[in-house]
Amino acid sequence: MKILFVSRAKKNGQASPVVKSQAVSLNGLVNVSVFTINGNGWKAYLKGISGLRQALRENNAQLIHAHYAWMGMIASLATRKPVIVSLMGSDIEDFRIGRILIRIFNKLLWKTVIVKSQRSKDRIRLKKAVVIPNGVNMEIFRPLPQEEARKALVFKNDRKYALFMANPSRPEKNYALAEASCRIAGRAQPVELMALHNVPHEKIPMYLSAADVLLLTSHFEGSPNAVKEAMACNCPIVSTDVGDVKEVIGDTEGCYITSHDPEDVADKLKLALDFGKRTNGREKIMHLDDKIIAEKIVTLYREVVK
Repeated sequence: MKILFVSRAKKNGQASPVVKSQAVSLNGLVNVSVFTINGNGWKAYLKGISGLRQALRENNAQLIHAHYAWMGMIASLATRKPVIVSLMGSDIEDFRIGRILIRIFNKLLWKTVIVKSQRSKDRIRLKKAVVIPNGVNMEIFRPLPQEEARKALVFKNDRKYALFMANPSRPEKNYALAEASCRIAGRAQPVELMALHNVPHEKIPMYLSAADVLLLTSHFEGSPNAVKEAMACNCPIVSTDVGDVKEVIGDTEGCYITSHDPEDVADKLKLALDFGKRTNGREKIMHLDDKIIAEKIVTLYREVVK
């Protein structure tokens, strides 16, 4: 079966690491190619229609799997082939007119919608949406000896490190809250907030193995891969109650859910830092291995094509 992924391009012209990782996990089960649309906004997206039609002529895919709502809308305008759309979280929360358009396209043009968490499904109110979270490549994301990782990254021994795995300039990621909470927690012990942005994906496991905690302070998420990647590397986590984070971390010791209050975030940070060891997060998320998730996605593809 030939599948064409449709996604918006990052600044480097490639799909996001999440989309690329999913394509890699599916190859072998199906034949996946990736088409990206450059630029933001409707003008850029509409310009991408002709390129997408050309790619479809060359690719002869049986099914289109679009990532993000806007890409799903563009794919539906470009072809009559069946379209599956993965809603990633931000597209559900962006603005009200977007949710209205999603429901219209879902009713009229899309074959199936995938959402990343039950919370997203409840938010978008699509009863037939299928909840399939993104998987994690457990071969790449694995724990490394913390001391060796810290030496390799030249981490200082006299401080703790909190990782913020997002672009600080994105408002929904709420970097200001991360800064404020680290300042408060830093009164008890030195805490350095380290924002990972534009770091090669293959290097992230070393950072997660070296860091003392992953800090996620987002206003909203779908199913944040940073949390699952941290779990796979046995890194303690402090996160706001967004997406499926509460379900993913479950009762894992060393991982904490917080409100959006800086004092509360700081208190949870102190708990995570005082935990003082690695978690058993990896064994808790083996069901999110990308190979297992890939099987679920392929089953959905077969149902749609049939």
